[in-house]
Amino acid sequence: MSRHDAVCQLESSGLVAIVRADTPEGLVEICQALAEGGVTATEITLTTPGALEAIEAAAKQLGGQCLIGAGSVLDGNTARTAISAGAQYIVSPVARRDVIDTAHRYGKAVIPGALTPTEILDAWEAGADLVKVFPANHFGPRYFADVLAPMPQLRLTPTGGVDLATAADWLAAGAACLGVGSALVKKDLIANRDWKGITAVARQFVEIVEGFRAACR
Repeated sequence: MSRHDAVCQLESSGLVAIVRADTPEGLVEICQALAEGGVTATEITLTTPGALEAIEAAAKQLGGQCLIGAGSVLDGNTARTAISAGAQYIVSPVARRDVIDTAHRYGKAVIPGALTPTEILDAWEAGADLVKVFPANHFGPRYFADVLAPMPQLRLTPTGGVDLATAADWLAAGAACLGVGSALVKKDLIANRDWKGITAVARQFVEIVEGFRAACR
């Protein structure tokens, strides 16, 4: 998949599931469960044990169903390793030029993290395909609207503070897509290997996104 196509899929899906687990068991099954619920983009954070192996396995098994990305990428070498494992996009909590350049060198989309308006614009002008506003929970959806008012060209996605109650608010504030972690990939569901439960929650988020977009047409 090309970088352009990956960005289009991320935005059209409206949701990126963020998987951060304590063990490597079940990571591929989590991605499968999310895809069955309609969430077709999953970020496996590299803070998760066995993340690279899971990215490789998920990309091979679910490449036609789900866009698999690597999260918590802090440097260019790690970005390259994740891409070699099969990551189709790269996500970072910070804006590092070597991460952006490495992802683009290999034709992959990259979503660096930033918080202040200056950091966000710097990340965008450095080549970010989307900018991850992190941690977004401290500011809320109104912050997106305020940042986008003078800089409508930005494509922003929040991480932190996105749940079933706030998802529509983030979209209304201008989010291009939503990064959703523990509110979607719940730790108790992972611990109980309740893949159907994860699918059910995924469907709830998808319904909110689809409902919001339908109302805007």
